[in-house]
Parts: sequence; structure tokens; C-alpha cells
Amino acid sequence: MQYLLLIYGREAEMLAASEETARQTIAAYEVYVEAMKRAGVLVGSNRLRPTASARTVRGSNGKATVVDGPFAETKEQLGGYFLIDVPDLDAAQSWAARCPAVARGSVEVRPVWVM
Repeated sequence: MQYLLLIYGREAEMLAASEETARQTIAAYEVYVEAMKRAGVLVGSNRLRPTASARTVRGSNGKATVVDGPFAETKEQLGGYFLIDVPDLDAAQSWAARCPAVARGSVEVRPVWVM
């Protein structure tokens, strides 16, 4: 079954990180991704650009309106995702717990509802 691991963190902290901290973070993710590849569970993944580059499209009275950035104000922002294919929710949670994001943010585990 496929699960989406949604990576949340404090965007301002990530953008302000020192070069050394950024290198360490990238190295930790490289190890994590390699482990997922070796286990054969990784389907896909990507980082997301900062929220300042995002747009939100909403419908109202049959018309679409576009606003800058995400609508909700939160302490943590969505920064990326991993799509994995594992046997069950317990396995997905186990991979989420190993994600480097857990050290500074959170990882939401969502089952994919195949259409």
C-alpha cells in the first residue's frame, strides 16, 4: 500500500540555517533516501520551494481566485514529501520515525487513496 510522508518544519529556521547545518541536514536525508532505496520502498520524493513562491487557488461563486502563498498561518510549513510503498501503516510509521525531519519538525503519514 502507498503512503505519503509529508514533511513539516519551520521554514524560517530552514532558510536561516548555516551552511554547515544545511550540509548536515542534506547528508542525513541522503542516508535516509539511500536506506529507502535499498529497502525497495521509495516510489518518489521532492522538496518544495518556500511558501513565498506558492499560490493558493480557491473557488467562489463559480470563479477561481488566486492569492499568494498558503492560506493557513501555521508554525510549521509543508517542505516536501516521500511517497513510499510498504505493507501497512505500521511500516509507514516506522519509516516516518526514521526521517531526519522528526528531529526539528514532524512527519504526517497519510495513506494514498488510489483513484
